[in-house]
Amino acid sequence: MRKTAIVAFGLLTAAVAWNYGQAAVTTYKATLAGAAEVPPVKSGGTGSAAVSIDTATKKVSWTVQYSGLSGPAAAAHIHCGAPAGANSGVAVSFGTSLASPFSGSGEMTDAQIADLAAGKCYVNIHTAANKGGEIRGQLMP
Repeated sequence: MRKTAIVAFGLLTAAVAWNYGQAAVTTYKATLAGAAEVPPVKSGGTGSAAVSIDTATKKVSWTVQYSGLSGPAAAAHIHCGAPAGANSGVAVSFGTSLASPFSGSGEMTDAQIADLAAGKCYVNIHTAANKGGEIRGQLMP
């Protein structure tokens, strides 16, 4: 009986470890442009973003590069809750060190992760001349 309990416990532990080890890490990408802003912005700026999410830990990491903005990036974020053509609130701030290229990490909620998987998150880079955002791109797998 004791031997059976030990074996059962070992199998359960292995199953839990296997599931944890199989957590999905998905990378989403976006091409950033002024035409994607809502409303569209005339900007010579372009860029790209790669955002990866580990659904087990809820850790999100990003790498963003851009060029040609009207001035220095004043703010940059991931916004969630809106498809292309609509605006939504900030989900994850990229911080204050925004010289291109930049990278970092943070956390997302379950609802934000669901929005990301549904194509309802975007990256937005703001400048002093374009406080609502100068370049934007919808995150897609």
